[in-house]
Amino acid sequence: MFSHIGMPEILIILVVVLLLFGAKRLPEIGSSMGKGIREFKKSINDLNRSVTEIDREERADLPRERPAAAPQRDEDAQPEPKRLLS
Repeated sequence: MFSHIGMPEILIILVVVLLLFGAKRLPEIGSSMGKGIREFKKSINDLNRSVTEIDREERADLPRERPAAAPQRDEDAQPEPKRLLS
């Protein structure tokens, strides 16, 4: 639906916004939108950082698993046949 927005449509939208809000109000709106976006990014980064820290703490509390010992080889067991085609 909006995939066909070109330069003329964008200019019309900007002119309508300029007429609605006025030239003095546009910088205020832009700066408040910038502050809002910065605050949103900061909160997302803080949330990611806290989740990462919680995950690290949980992993530190888990007991570490020892590597599995190599299986004992039976002398009587027959070796696996070789395959001719892979």
